[in-house]
Formats: sequence, C-alpha cells, structure tokens
Amino acid sequence: MNKGTRNALLGFVAGAAAGALTGILVAPHKGEKTRKQIQKKVKEVSHDVKDTLGKKVDELKDQVNDMINHAKETVDDVEKKVKEKAKSNASHN
Repeated sequence: MNKGTRNALLGFVAGAAAGALTGILVAPHKGEKTRKQIQKKVKEVSHDVKDTLGKKVDELKDQVNDMINHAKETVDDVEKKVKEKAKSNASHN
C-alpha cells in the first residue's frame, strides 16, 4: 500500500471515528445509552476499516503477483535468448 493510500485510509478512519464520536457525545442521552451507541459505532467503523483494508490487501496481492509473473516472463525470455546466442556462437566455432 503506498503512502498516499495509507494516509487517505487513516484520514478516512480518523474522520469517521471523530464524526461518530462527536455526534454521540453531543446528543442528549443518558450515559449508558451513550456508551452503547459508542460501542455500536466503534464496531461499525471497525468493520468498515477491515473491509477497506481487506480490499487494499487484495489489490496489493494482485499487483505483486502481476509483477512476479512479468519478472518470470522476462527471465524466461532472457534465458532463451542467451541459450540461442550461446548455441549460435558454438556452431560458428
């Protein structure tokens, strides 16, 4: 995950948590009800973060796998060319 994505994700999480907490704390409810609302919002935000992180991890895995496959193809091409060149040089001697 690049730095910009990580910062955006942290900003999203912090903003969501701060907004939810502020809304609950300024609402005119009794302490027990407020605590339950905070617990509920924490669970919701936690779930959202897990989903977002899971998606980003999956995207990162796909990118890494693509890079690995490309590197393998490049190595195979280079190996083939080196063998052909070595064979060509051996036949000329």
